[in-house]
Amino acid sequence: MVADAGHENRHRLTGLLRDNAATITTRWVDSVLEQIRGRVTKAELERDFGELFTALLHVTEDQAHYLAPDRSAEVKALLEDMSRTRARQGYTPSETASSVFALKRVVFELADELPETDTDLFRQLMGFSQLLDALGLITFETYARAREEIIQEQSEQLLELTTPVVKIWEGILAVPLVGTLDSARTQVVMEKLLEALVETGSEHAIIDITGVLAVDTQVAQHLLKTVVAARLMGAECTISGIRPQIAQTIVALGIEFGDITTKASLSDALRHALRREGVEVTRDRSSR
Repeated sequence: MVADAGHENRHRLTGLLRDNAATITTRWVDSVLEQIRGRVTKAELERDFGELFTALLHVTEDQAHYLAPDRSAEVKALLEDMSRTRARQGYTPSETASSVFALKRVVFELADELPETDTDLFRQLMGFSQLLDALGLITFETYARAREEIIQEQSEQLLELTTPVVKIWEGILAVPLVGTLDSARTQVVMEKLLEALVETGSEHAIIDITGVLAVDTQVAQHLLKTVVAARLMGAECTISGIRPQIAQTIVALGIEFGDITTKASLSDALRHALRREGVEVTRDRSSR
């Protein structure tokens, strides 16, 4: 009998949670639903919290090893999945972590409703509180990593959008650049240009830097690497958009483009490329 009593005392919290599972999950869902109303349905919370609560019951059976990998793996996996999902849905870190901490409040309120709370249950409640604090931290860390991944994905997508390769004539491609040119963006330019050269079989490429804010030694080196890479693919490159201010900067820095053809404008570069293709552009004066 003594052994049974000791076993029962060790699992007072687990018994409390299991016997009141429906009440706890309902209160938990209602509590979180008030905070993020309109952003998630009650059915979704009931499903997520139901799975999480079941996994937590398994963990609380061994208070001395709450965060042991063999016991807490399922809980952590569920929390990480929920945190990543909410990060992509635009939730704040507080809204995400508070979903875990809300369970602590619900369980403590339920314990207060008992006729009496003995020392064993109180000690187990404190351990349960520490467990939820640790899980809340896991939730926050997962959320932060997910947001970093989203930002990285968005940055890559933005690079793709701001670095188009346009076919402007048969055998002639153009890459209009706008903004700042750095190593990451140059790599994207090079990859997209080389892919387009292979796909279209073009032999001429125009890199237009009219919209580039400034040209320094690093930017010039990036441009030269892109031109060399295109030449290795059998294409000749022309750099256009060399405005007076940029030309003065290039001279002052002592940057040399060697035998790379440069033009003041995209139209000049296109005219040059067309001549290389055997196409002569003339102005129709009769239309005046």
